[in-house]
Amino acid sequence: MRINRFLWNSLSESEKEKIFSRSQTDIREVLPAVQKIIDEVRCSGDSALLRFSQQWDHVDLGSQPLRVQAEEFENASSLLSKELKQALDFSIENVRRFHERQKPHGIEPFEISPGIFAGEKVTPIESLGIYVPRGRGSFPSMLYMTAVPALVAGVERICVVTPPAADGSVDPACLYAAAKCGVSEVYRVGGAQAIAALAYGTESIAPVVKLTGPGSRYVTAAKQLLYGVVDVGLPAGPSESILLADGTADPFTAALDLLTEAEHGSDSSALLITPSAELAAAVAAELPPLIEKLPPQRKEFVSAVLSGYGGIIQTETMDEAVSIANRLATEHLKIVAADSFAVEAKIRNAGEIIIGEQTPFSAANYSIGPNAVLPTGGSAKTFSGVSVRDFVKYSSIIYTNETGFSALKNIVPVIAEYEGFAAHANAFHLRRK
Repeated sequence: MRINRFLWNSLSESEKEKIFSRSQTDIREVLPAVQKIIDEVRCSGDSALLRFSQQWDHVDLGSQPLRVQAEEFENASSLLSKELKQALDFSIENVRRFHERQKPHGIEPFEISPGIFAGEKVTPIESLGIYVPRGRGSFPSMLYMTAVPALVAGVERICVVTPPAADGSVDPACLYAAAKCGVSEVYRVGGAQAIAALAYGTESIAPVVKLTGPGSRYVTAAKQLLYGVVDVGLPAGPSESILLADGTADPFTAALDLLTEAEHGSDSSALLITPSAELAAAVAAELPPLIEKLPPQRKEFVSAVLSGYGGIIQTETMDEAVSIANRLATEHLKIVAADSFAVEAKIRNAGEIIIGEQTPFSAANYSIGPNAVLPTGGSAKTFSGVSVRDFVKYSSIIYTNETGFSALKNIVPVIAEYEGFAAHANAFHLRRK
């Protein structure tokens, strides 16, 4: 079993660049096919959705409504174990508590200068479409991680699209999570056709103003093509993680953590970056028996990741390790060090920062409360994880009285005339009292 081990300062610039570029979903080859799907959904509506569900998902939905019915929500609960429902309840409540603290309250209008008043109003967006993937498993966590902040923000209409199983059913844990969050509008449709339906609307699905949620490269391509028609939300690509550790880290625990994000798919990236040669060697020794015990598909994924876009990077210093992590701007970053908080203070780019050996990546993925839908592919340099702030917008409120107008009359026209906008200046010069 091959596990990448890199001595950072022995790598060429091209080898380093390959690590920095990691897996980037190449969607160019599917763009023409996705454009045809979008065009057909826009023209044919539900009939196109049914046709593509049969073509791509091999599901005949002809005898079922696209919208999930009330009895399906009720039945979903009975299909789940008590333990899973309790786990979902606990996690949803923690996510709600965290996101309640994010709710913005705007700026009450105040007097900026004599007679000139301004403030800021916060209003939720009107509608949201959530895409919940199913190709590599079932993901109720993706549903509550996106639905809860939108609900806290006050979004009036939230709907979910998700690929159905072979019999047309929707994952019961997703339906349970939706009901727990208060979302009743769920559709059994996935892929690029679902994104097109949310953007343009069909007979069964009304359009939304914003989309969120990760998906396949077809879903990613559809979002790219529909940019400008609908807000497509956060860039979301293959999962990625960095464990930033010094020689104080436990090798067995570090190996467990390194495998967590690697099992998402063969295009994921999972790196241990450490200045400790001893830790690097010990973790490399711990990995093979842990990998052997995984289910076949997950074993295949992590083996591909650790010999492809992941592995172990050994640096000369922790500062050098931090520099690499900041340039990678990873989705998930975990720190285990003698002084983890001192290291954390040097991190500028990361979707989330997890500290300490007692906090696995998976705890943050599901149950702690901060959002687990995070920027990937280096976009953490400018993007943040999903939050309440993604589902509200801000409007300035502006008011001037006679005193304010008189002050501005000697200011605004000067700038307007310099920029060549005569009508702007005349709004002051020619205004009647």
